[in-house]
Amino acid sequence: MIASAGSGLVAKLLEKEGIDCINTFSGARLRANGMGTMSMMWPILDSNEQTLRYTREDIQPAMSGDAFVCACLNANDPLKDMRMVLQQCKDMGVMSVSNIGPSLSYVDKDSQIRAVLETSGVTMQNEIDMLMLAREMDMVSIGLAFDEEESYDMCAQAKPDIFCFHAGTTKGGLTGYDSGETIEQTAARTEVVYQRVRELSPETILVAHGAAMENPADAAYMLKHTSGHGFWTGSSTERLPIERAVTQVAREFRQLNFEG
Repeated sequence: MIASAGSGLVAKLLEKEGIDCINTFSGARLRANGMGTMSMMWPILDSNEQTLRYTREDIQPAMSGDAFVCACLNANDPLKDMRMVLQQCKDMGVMSVSNIGPSLSYVDKDSQIRAVLETSGVTMQNEIDMLMLAREMDMVSIGLAFDEEESYDMCAQAKPDIFCFHAGTTKGGLTGYDSGETIEQTAARTEVVYQRVRELSPETILVAHGAAMENPADAAYMLKHTSGHGFWTGSSTERLPIERAVTQVAREFRQLNFEG
């Protein structure tokens, strides 16, 4: 089980419950501040700088070492050499990286902005190259892609240690997005990708994420109806439970009144 953490408290609680990997990325940090995950796509921050800083200052001090940390990086950062960024991770004691912080995959392929980005050198190939470089540097690589074509390209070339099929933004809560897809449809799409990826990279561990996989019952369905090895939670074990818990307790406190 992989789970995102945008704060040290969340990381501490997740690790205490036995989560295997805590991933850090700019979207999780912004999500912890009440913004949607997709706010990381706007030019309001240096994504890699923020991820490395809060991983070092917020996440690692809160953890005991029972779970490992994966830093999700922006492989299309035009101001940084990715070998240097990966070395910074290793120097911090972070031995795993992913390509999801943010990824070009968030931008629709048939859109004009996607075409403009690719023309300017912001490409999925840069993300694949970063994963290959991470393996070369003896790091654990966790690849993530949003559709069949990119999944197959990534796994054929990078053969990541772990691959996550991102079925779409998690629904529910204040900032979730509901595409209307059912958990049955999410599982079916995920399994199609698993079968082909297994042919391309037999040793890769396969995990699921997103779309209709909102709660533990949904994740249980994914485990039962796909041939993967686990799942990756983001909002499901961070934003959504925080929203529910704080709202409920605050409401109970606010409803108190003076006697007599």
